[in-house]
Amino acid sequence: MDARQIQQVRRFNRLITQRVGALDHDYLRRGRPLGEARLIYEIGTGGAEVRALRARLGLDSGYLSRLLRSLETQSLIRVRKAPDDGRLRRVELTAKGRAELATYDRLSDRLAQSMLSPLGAAGRERLIAAMAEVEHLIRAVEVRVEAPTGADARWCLNQYFGELAARFETGFDPAKSNPAPDAEMIPPAGVFVVARLDGAAVGCGALRRIDRTTGEIKRMWTAPAARGCGVARKVLQTLEATARSWRLTTLRLETNRTLAEAQALYRGEGYREVAAFNDEPYAHHWFEKRM
Repeated sequence: MDARQIQQVRRFNRLITQRVGALDHDYLRRGRPLGEARLIYEIGTGGAEVRALRARLGLDSGYLSRLLRSLETQSLIRVRKAPDDGRLRRVELTAKGRAELATYDRLSDRLAQSMLSPLGAAGRERLIAAMAEVEHLIRAVEVRVEAPTGADARWCLNQYFGELAARFETGFDPAKSNPAPDAEMIPPAGVFVVARLDGAAVGCGALRRIDRTTGEIKRMWTAPAARGCGVARKVLQTLEATARSWRLTTLRLETNRTLAEAQALYRGEGYREVAAFNDEPYAHHWFEKRM
């Protein structure tokens, strides 16, 4: 990147923070700054765990605590221990808080309309398309190595198995598939990764050693709501980086014929279709990549 690109990003940031009112201590004329207003929105009518809010918004624990105390003082929220786990805290909007959320929704709609109304129909479509593209490009996908037995890992795997059962022509039974035990997805035998977007688990993947030079990619899955954000590609590239660090020279994987998007990803990342190298009953396509 060059200095011109850096300066354009900075100009864009200055424009947006001013246009949306991020610099105003009285955001949308409701008597509180944008940070508190955003927290009301994120808590929503269903409430949220404090830990999840911190992860989703990327906030420092101390700063989040100050925001919550301020909203409590205004009688907009209540913070309690989670009913199923006393170690966790859960925050909910009060009746006053729900009314404030509804007001913010109306005022936020008006703010959006104020950006669109000066433009003609074609200009509005250009702006919306540009915003969608910026959102797609700027959202950071975080991929971390985790134990396959962790809560988010198990959630991803359960969602993965459920989707395969729904999409495969013959359904999917993990007991009939070639096994990938947890022990084979933990170093040094293998590795399991979880992808997160805005703090929430949205995908996973695994790499296991076959022999001294060969590895196998397994359990590749992306949540439907996160598709199109580059999650699967980031997971695959992370697993490939691990394979290189282990000095593996060949990666293999197989997939079902109904997973057309997976096939497109693998081909786009340099995998070539080869003859079947295992007896996976749910596979129709086998791929290989020289590292």
